[in-house]
Formats: sequence, C-alpha cells, structure tokens
Amino acid sequence: MRKICITLGFISAILAVILSVLPLSNLAFIPAIAALVFGIIAIYYSNKSGSSKKIIYYILILTIISLATSTYKYVFSDTVIVNTEELQEKEKESEEEAINDLEELDLDLEDINIE
Repeated sequence: MRKICITLGFISAILAVILSVLPLSNLAFIPAIAALVFGIIAIYYSNKSGSSKKIIYYILILTIISLATSTYKYVFSDTVIVNTEELQEKEKESEEEAINDLEELDLDLEDINIE
C-alpha cells in the first residue's frame, strides 16, 4: 500500500507542477490535493513499517511548490476583458465582405448541366 501511495503521490505531484506553470493553473489544485493526501497516507504507512521517508518528502515539496505557484498566479494575475465592440464591428465587416464576394460571383445554376 505504501508503494502504491508513493507512486500515485509522485504522479499527482508532477502533474500538479506541470499544470501550475500553464495558463490554466487553477486546475493544478486538484492533483496537488491528491498528492498531499497520498503523501500523508504514505507517511502513515512508512511510520508503521519503519521505512525511509525521503521520497515522500520530495512528493510533499513538489506539491508545496505547485500550490505556491498556482496560488500566486491566482492572486496576482488579472483577467482582462478586451473591448468586444471592436471585435463585433470587424465581424460585421467581414460578413458584409463575404456577402459582396458572393454577389460578385453571380452564378446561374440553370446554365450548369449536371448529368
């Protein structure tokens, strides 16, 4: 059970570190909490059997780093909403251009023979 918890904790911690540096860093909280839980369970089983806890501490350090990075990005990054009116105007202009291009083509379907 100890080895399973260490493996799952290590995978979760690595995933949390990777997600914490990506733009969607809020997703890093889920594997970080899972890594903490697996790390605590692994410490419990290590105390019970008297095994080494060195790798478990690495798991916890990686988890703390990912939580710190995600929290920092959550607190200090601002969500900027771009002026949507300009985007809507550009969309209308491109739609009008597309309609004009289609009108310029002016194809007669009666002239086309499909056999």
